[in-house]
Amino acid sequence: MKVPLSQAEQDYLKAIYRLSNRYGRAATSQLANWLEIKPASVTGMLRKLAQADPPLIAYKKHKGATLTPDGERAALEMIRHHRLIELYLHEKLGYAWDEVHEEAERLEHAISEEMEARMAAALGHPCRDPHGDPIPDHNLEMIALSEFPLSELGPGQPAVVRRVRDEEPSLLQYLDLLGIRPSTQVTAVAHNKHDHTLTLQIAGQERPVVIPPRAASELFVDLME
Repeated sequence: MKVPLSQAEQDYLKAIYRLSNRYGRAATSQLANWLEIKPASVTGMLRKLAQADPPLIAYKKHKGATLTPDGERAALEMIRHHRLIELYLHEKLGYAWDEVHEEAERLEHAISEEMEARMAAALGHPCRDPHGDPIPDHNLEMIALSEFPLSELGPGQPAVVRRVRDEEPSLLQYLDLLGIRPSTQVTAVAHNKHDHTLTLQIAGQERPVVIPPRAASELFVDLME
C-alpha cells in the first residue's frame, strides 16, 4: 500500500510538472522561486521524492528534476483537482476568474475522488478551466494543444485566444479591462521592434489596443481558418 503524499509533496510534483513543460526540467532555483521556499529546503525535498518507493522524480544535483511516470500521474491528479475546482468556483459559485486560483490551491488537497467525479459531471466533463488551461480527463490524459504565444502572431493574422498561462490576478484583471478572454477573436495589427509591444484588434471593438510583451507571451492562441 502506497503512503499518501503530503500536501508539500503534491505541491512540488505539480510545480515540477509545470516548470518541466516550460523549460524541459525544473531547476532548484526555479522551484525555490515558484514555491517561495529556500533552495536548501528544495534540495532536501527533491532527494526525498527521488528516493521514494516508487521514485517520483529523477534528480541530479545542478541538473534539476523531471517527473517519473508515477510522479507525473500524481502531479496530473492534483492539476485535475485544481482546474476542476477553479471552473466549479467560476461557473457554479460566481467567482471571478482572477479569484479562483488561491481558493483552488487550498481546496485541491482536500477533495475526495468521489467529489472530483461529481464536480466533473456537474460541469459536463469539461476539458478546460476558466483560464483556458487543459483539464486532465478521468484517465489523467490531456487534450492535444496546438496553440502558440500571441507574441508570435504575425501582422494581419486572425486568431482565437485559447488560454492564459499566468494566473496572476493583476494580469487577469488587466485582460478583463481589455476584453480578452479564452474564445476572444483577435487580429495582430503591428509589432513594435523597439519596446516589443503588440498592437491588437479585438473583435467587436472599434479601436485597437497595445499589448505589453509580458501579456502577449502569456496569452496562447490558435489561428483562425
